[in-house]
Amino acid sequence: MKLSRREFVTLIGGTAAMWALPVGAQVVPVVGWLHVSPLATNRTLFLGFRKGLGEEGFVEGKNVMIELRPADGKSARLPSLADDLVQLEVAVIMAGSPPAALAAKRATSTIPIVFTSGADPVRIGLVSSYNRPGGNVTGVHIQFSQLVGKRLALLHEAVPQAARIAVLVNPAHPADAEASVRNATEAARALGLDIKLFNATTIGEIDAEFAALVAWRAGAVFVAPDPLFASRNAQIVTLAARHMLPTSVFLGSNVAAGGLMTYGPDLPDLYRRAGRYVGRILKGEKPADLPVLQPTKFEMLINLKVAKVLGITFPPSILLQADEVIE
Repeated sequence: MKLSRREFVTLIGGTAAMWALPVGAQVVPVVGWLHVSPLATNRTLFLGFRKGLGEEGFVEGKNVMIELRPADGKSARLPSLADDLVQLEVAVIMAGSPPAALAAKRATSTIPIVFTSGADPVRIGLVSSYNRPGGNVTGVHIQFSQLVGKRLALLHEAVPQAARIAVLVNPAHPADAEASVRNATEAARALGLDIKLFNATTIGEIDAEFAALVAWRAGAVFVAPDPLFASRNAQIVTLAARHMLPTSVFLGSNVAAGGLMTYGPDLPDLYRRAGRYVGRILKGEKPADLPVLQPTKFEMLINLKVAKVLGITFPPSILLQADEVIE
């Protein structure tokens, strides 16, 4: 039987931990990386995760191995990928995003799971409480959905002339979408904004929803936090540029790639902290005893290059708050 290069690499990665070891040698633990997005769009997060592992004394390829299981933006694949990691009997599962964390939790009640979640982990059933997670799950609450109101207010402050703001959400990921919609609706009411929800669950629907929001005469676009939108940022910012629409994205890297602005936590650092939790668990600590972490540092990024193209002049109040300005 001939194997493709991809199949060969997968086979080697999946069997490396089982290669013959000298008698008495210590078995190298294997950590599973489960994420809805492709690794290419999460490389800085993965590097942050590996840094955290290293701070706890674990170096990939030396005394720990990492099995990568990205779903390439297809959340329907997550349950089978989680089952695969369980079958491999990995020591810990690192689950990035709420869909991945929920899939991992459904797959095992014994293997420790460390998550990163933009949605409230208590509300979506990942843990019992922040201080005492209970069970085999703990992690980092990124607070993406909680920051929706703040981001919407900043977008309104930057482009007050935008009377209508389109909010792009993905209902296929209710853990993210429901909280985002609730917080956006409350913030819009307080700010006196006219917003409308546009639902996209696939690449094709993103194109279709942009056509619909342009027909609605949106003055700006607010991209709700979602793994699909993170992986399709190039598509989103290209559509926004085509229609000259200022866009609030939810990742700093997405601002650098063409979004107008964002406000949020330092994601690589949060993944570093998640990596440290995985390292501590590998040393013997239990997830139930590790409280859910929350961000302590928030950043605002703005793209002056995009603003100039759109004819937007950021008010001093925005410029003074910005932690990074892309020119």
